[in-house]
Amino acid sequence: MTLITLKSPREIEKMRQSGAILAGVLQGLTTIIQPGISSWEIERFADDYITSHGAKAEEKGFEGYKYATCVNVNEEVAHAIPRKNLILKAGDVVAVDLVVNLDGYMSDACRTYAVGNVSEDKQRLLDVTRNALYLGIDQAVIGNRLGDIGHAIQTYVEDQNHMGDVRELIGHGIQPTMHESPDVPAYGEAGRGLRLKEGMTITIEPMVNLGTRQIMARMTPDDSWEYYVTQDDQPSAQFEHTIVITKDGPKILTSQDPVFDAKYL
Repeated sequence: MTLITLKSPREIEKMRQSGAILAGVLQGLTTIIQPGISSWEIERFADDYITSHGAKAEEKGFEGYKYATCVNVNEEVAHAIPRKNLILKAGDVVAVDLVVNLDGYMSDACRTYAVGNVSEDKQRLLDVTRNALYLGIDQAVIGNRLGDIGHAIQTYVEDQNHMGDVRELIGHGIQPTMHESPDVPAYGEAGRGLRLKEGMTITIEPMVNLGTRQIMARMTPDDSWEYYVTQDDQPSAQFEHTIVITKDGPKILTSQDPVFDAKYL
């Protein structure tokens, strides 16, 4: 039987403090990410910010991973490493995914950034992916089921022209470790799956491709790490929040935009 812990108000507040540090990283990157920087500079900024705030980059050491962030550029969907020789160009999109551990309390989020001016198609990709995240969050209420979250995301994304809703990589429960039960897919059937309860903490993280939803694994040049790219080399985007399910609706623990997130704070 899968064990899913319901968090106390004290635990939720500690996760919120962890999430505030993570949000600070993602907010700070809005001034860092620009044409001409390397993806390694994103890693260095994030790692320094996390440690200077008394927290730990939880992805470091996880299954042999060496970095504080995953930095996915253009067709890279997930788990790509930061690289000194990968220089961002105007028109790129770059997703930064990270996990913060503050005194044993976890937060996990991802944001996709436009590098300089991007094409209309890429901007639409970012808008659709972010909208999909919030449609999923809207379904994360007591009494609903996990399938309601995934169904809301899937139906919205699949209603867009030339957009693919990735299925192989999914959200998850979080706390006391980075990855806990239950699985939280960005697709599904309404009314099916685990029923949501007050105190559950989960991540919702749609990944959307500008093209087919199909992805494939690729290895780094030294064969030390596996990451994922779109099968048709079209760009991908991801947005993710850590949320808690409360009697007052879903609350975002990794908010970076008080105006955009006002109803979830």
